[in-house]
Amino acid sequence: MSVVIPTLNEERNLPHVFERLPALVTEVIVVDGGSVDRTVEVARALRPGVKVVQQTRRGKGNALACGFAACTGDIIVMIDADGSTDPAEIPYFVAKLTGGDQFVKGTRFAEGGYSHDITRLRKLGNDGLNLVVNTLFRTRFTDLCYGYNAFWREVVPALDLPDISLPRPRDDGKLWGDGFEIETMINIRAVAERLRVGEVGSTEHRRIHGQSNLNTFRDGFRVLRTIFSEYARARRRRKAGLEPFAAALARNAAARRAQGPHPVDPRRSRFSTQELRILSTRAPYDD
Repeated sequence: MSVVIPTLNEERNLPHVFERLPALVTEVIVVDGGSVDRTVEVARALRPGVKVVQQTRRGKGNALACGFAACTGDIIVMIDADGSTDPAEIPYFVAKLTGGDQFVKGTRFAEGGYSHDITRLRKLGNDGLNLVVNTLFRTRFTDLCYGYNAFWREVVPALDLPDISLPRPRDDGKLWGDGFEIETMINIRAVAERLRVGEVGSTEHRRIHGQSNLNTFRDGFRVLRTIFSEYARARRRRKAGLEPFAAALARNAAARRAQGPHPVDPRRSRFSTQELRILSTRAPYDD
């Protein structure tokens, strides 16, 4: 299982985050956005096997896309480096995935969830954005704008993130999907592609050190723009007759089942039917 952690000057927060990573995490991907402190050195000191990736453009969206591309685990979890998302909750996300969900998002506003950080204004905005998405996409999201998610690696193509090899814009800006809109974008695309989406109650903590880059009004309007952009995209894809990604996944799963659980052991061709019968009756440690 892989955990992706975007970072930018988070050297003081990483000890807390790494300490709370559960034992079931086998791969940690730290995606650095050009830190000028000791973020990378601290990550390597805390976990010698950590994989450090430098993002190719600016923004959290690009950082996540770079991290997903570097993952080798069957399950990918995305958390924040500032201590606001609790890595100790990862087993709850994994339980939902192994129970049948394909994409699981954290929620601060359902059973088991809470926020120590959100203001009344941001909560009001989040509720309004939830209502818009749930109306347009017939979903039941309780927390659209929370960035704690987990999913099977095989569904990454369904998210259709901007190609990490594309050059940075000349004005040093971001491609659409490179910024904070990424969290809303992937949540909506998971639904639009008919993935089985579940929610897990999660506690959001205050950032331990440093200051957040979020701006309530600017980022709120950006999320609203993302919602309508994704709605238009989903309609275009339906009109073009493109099947949901979940349909291709189901076909592939059916093909794997048809092949049987195990391939034929090629060594069997060395034995005759009579020899196989003799071998099958021998004790496990006979020579």
